[in-house]
Amino acid sequence: IMLLTDPEVESSLLISSDEGATYQKYRLNFYILSLLFHPEQEDWILAYSHDQKLYSSVEFGRRWQLVHERVAPNRFYWSKMGLDKEPGLIHLETTEALYVTCKLQNCTDANKGKPFPGYIDPNSLVVQDEYVFVQVSTAGKPIYYVSAKRDVFTPMKLPKYTLPKDLHVISTDENRVVAAVQEWNQNETYNLYVSDTSGVYYTLALENVVSSMGPEGNVMVDLYEVAGIKGMFLANKKMDNQVKTHITYNRGRDWRLLQAPSKDLRGNSIHCVLPYCSLHLHLHVSANPYTSGNIDSRESSPGIIVASGSFGSELTASNVSVYITSDAGNAWRQVFDEEYAVLYLDQGGALVAIRHTPLPIRHLWLSFDEGRQWSKYSFTNTPLFVDGVLGEPGEETLIMTIFGHVSHRSEWQLVKIDYRSIFNRRCTEADYQTWHLHNQGEPCLMGVKRIYRRLKATSRCVMGKTYSVSMTSGPCECAEADFECDYGYERRTNGKCSPAFWFHPSAMSRSCTTGMTFLNSTGYRKVVSNNCTAGVSVEYTARRQQCPVLAPKGLHLVTSEGTLTATLGANVTFLVFLEEGDGARTSITLDFGDGHALTYSNVSSIEEGIKHIYRAVGIYRATATGENSLGSETTVLYLHVTCQLEYIHLSAPFVAVRNKEVNLTAVLWPSQVGTVTYIWWIGNNTEPVITLEGSVACTFSREGINTVTVQVSAGNTILQDRKAIAVHEYFRSHLLAFSSNLDDHNPDVAEWRLDVSRVIKNSLIQATGVREDQLLVTVLPGLPTAAEFFLLPDKLLTEGKPEKTSLSEVLLGALNQNLVQFTLRPGVQVTVYAAHLSAAPLVDTSENHSGSAMLMLLSVVVVGLAVFVIYKFKRKIPGINVYAQMQNEKEQEMMSPANPTEATPGSQRDLVHSLETLDTELNSRPIGKHSPCIILRISFVIICSLKVAFSPNPCYFRCLMLLLKPLSHC
Repeated sequence: IMLLTDPEVESSLLISSDEGATYQKYRLNFYILSLLFHPEQEDWILAYSHDQKLYSSVEFGRRWQLVHERVAPNRFYWSKMGLDKEPGLIHLETTEALYVTCKLQNCTDANKGKPFPGYIDPNSLVVQDEYVFVQVSTAGKPIYYVSAKRDVFTPMKLPKYTLPKDLHVISTDENRVVAAVQEWNQNETYNLYVSDTSGVYYTLALENVVSSMGPEGNVMVDLYEVAGIKGMFLANKKMDNQVKTHITYNRGRDWRLLQAPSKDLRGNSIHCVLPYCSLHLHLHVSANPYTSGNIDSRESSPGIIVASGSFGSELTASNVSVYITSDAGNAWRQVFDEEYAVLYLDQGGALVAIRHTPLPIRHLWLSFDEGRQWSKYSFTNTPLFVDGVLGEPGEETLIMTIFGHVSHRSEWQLVKIDYRSIFNRRCTEADYQTWHLHNQGEPCLMGVKRIYRRLKATSRCVMGKTYSVSMTSGPCECAEADFECDYGYERRTNGKCSPAFWFHPSAMSRSCTTGMTFLNSTGYRKVVSNNCTAGVSVEYTARRQQCPVLAPKGLHLVTSEGTLTATLGANVTFLVFLEEGDGARTSITLDFGDGHALTYSNVSSIEEGIKHIYRAVGIYRATATGENSLGSETTVLYLHVTCQLEYIHLSAPFVAVRNKEVNLTAVLWPSQVGTVTYIWWIGNNTEPVITLEGSVACTFSREGINTVTVQVSAGNTILQDRKAIAVHEYFRSHLLAFSSNLDDHNPDVAEWRLDVSRVIKNSLIQATGVREDQLLVTVLPGLPTAAEFFLLPDKLLTEGKPEKTSLSEVLLGALNQNLVQFTLRPGVQVTVYAAHLSAAPLVDTSENHSGSAMLMLLSVVVVGLAVFVIYKFKRKIPGINVYAQMQNEKEQEMMSPANPTEATPGSQRDLVHSLETLDTELNSRPIGKHSPCIILRISFVIICSLKVAFSPNPCYFRCLMLLLKPLSHC
């Protein structure tokens, strides 16, 4: 006996080896959530902990060993003797959605098995008898796979247009799968499908079976498998918005309604004529071991079924009575006109009934004749609120325990009832009789006549533990009722099976190999476990024929994960399937689309897939070609190879002119991640702009702070960055440089730049007295550290053009005199300078330019051209040195681009280097060869210089730099 302590108090096991006389405590270092005992080895236990770890014990819980971490709840199974290679094998699903097999005492990476290649859908692994089921979703569509007898996984073949939304395995006994499938057009009902022995090919058994949600959110299908009689099921089917109970004796091949009793409990006649009126049963089985469900049957009592229900045109929740059948559903009797819990005693030799009621009770009823007569017994002097009934282990028990409470505030009361004193003798052979199983008089069910040995209803004796159910059977000749429609065939109104409109009968021969044979279906297949012989067997049984020689057709290329994406640098497993053609003689060539290709001699050699690693991001056209002597076929898969997007940065100007175009750019890291979508929210626009390019242009019509947000979507990753842009009618700006010690302390992160910008602004205000609302400072990304200040319009002046020259001169004067300094940290004093990067004046974005300013700008252009010409012919004019001249002009102001993120303090060095390179190249080549290009370049230099002088757009500055590159760029 094993008891678990309360986990809120301690984590321990109490184990008794002397039937509960004494217990020994074993402390655990984990908290048990659930236990799974081995079906054959009674000392082997699996324990699942609260932290998703699986432990095993081979000493009935006295010692534990960790098997595996990160295991999905309720997705671990013991191996089955005769099917798995080792008795101590464990099947489990990890939280990473992988199907893994592990050795009980040695679950290492080297010993792990992966029966299914690739990932599966979470919580989809089911290991039941000789079948294993997994689910893989592709583009939102689930694909269900099955493995029979631990063989390779094969997609389950439901009728083509079933299109399942949900699937539950109901039964797997007798080498057959019964599955409940919710199809695309169903919401509250399921269709029942039955398989062949392989579990692959399914045909429809019953439509529109009712379902409901269980207490834990699980789906409960109204289907009940009767214990003790193979092939017998009860199901509630919805017909014209009415729920009716149906019964089958041949595994769903035929269904019929239940005949209602002819008399009620008081002996009055019941007029209930099929099909307008029938008996309907509630088929919910209790998940609580201490309470009975709405229906019950036992292996030890074949033919006896107790259920709650009602009769009429449909199943109702009102007027529920208890009914019993002694002949497997042919005839029913009403035994109570209220709901009762009925328990089996002595292997069905006696029945005990306790009323279902919220009121306290102190009586129960006992029957020895299969519910025909009931005797009333008192089990307590004080009425008890009954919470549950527990029978002793074993169906042969004559002892039961009732537990409940006297009042809602009292503790549980346990009442143990021993019925052994009621029986005065043991059963003899004379107390038994034979019972013939039949369906409305038809004795041949599932191809045999079954005769059971059962206790007579009039015998009042104890059968005891030595009793066992005995059955004899005799074969029947095969009839049409012993065969169901084969896969791809549907039963018509005349009862015949014909091909469905989507099915090609020749398709079943497509996968076989030339020289081999296949079974050519007649449209019928014998119901699994049906043992009929002779009769119409030859007419309905599939015929073996030679495989035809066919060209490859129906070639499929997919990834093992069923997706159209792959991760850069990771293994991609390609799977190739051939619907039609000789796989053994069809070669497969797979071109990965990146310059690599592989060829295989046949399809069977690549059953486990073809692995490949892509080294670059992109969209690849993977092509598979199947070819044999009769022809070839090609299929294509477009695979998106991506990498993880780690970081994005929105590059935008800090200040913009109202109604003037601004460029916004999203910078990605890494720069190539695959297919990317950009979503932009600009200013007050509530609707986003969606682009496939990382840059957009926009204008702002409203002065003030405008916010720009960009989201970048790459695969399953979405990252975002946001910038605030100050919009004004006009502004002036200038770049700032710093003493070199600042670079040693620049981590190049956004928060640091914001803090330093604030410090620089405060230092400028203190040194110059400029008002805070007229000044904006921002530190630019990158190294060496650079910044830019913006002189904004004076909001106190409402008329006329504000005069800003004096303020700009004050600011530049303070910067040139090293008056702007700040302390970054103790011992680190940073000086702020005005950057001198060009011969352009301070940027002025106002619309009106004075005559003197125009004259000055034109003069600058002329001087710039003169510098270029002199530099070109410097070897012919001794004594002139461009570098010295550039050094002497360091004190001149530079024109700052409107997008400050595009300019860096290294621009002057790039300009000089470009001039030198251009000069070297011109002097090394004949002049006549490039004269037209040189003239054209000089013309563009003049145009771009004028643009730079009159516009803050950085594009013109970059244009000028490109024109000064070497001649090979002409």
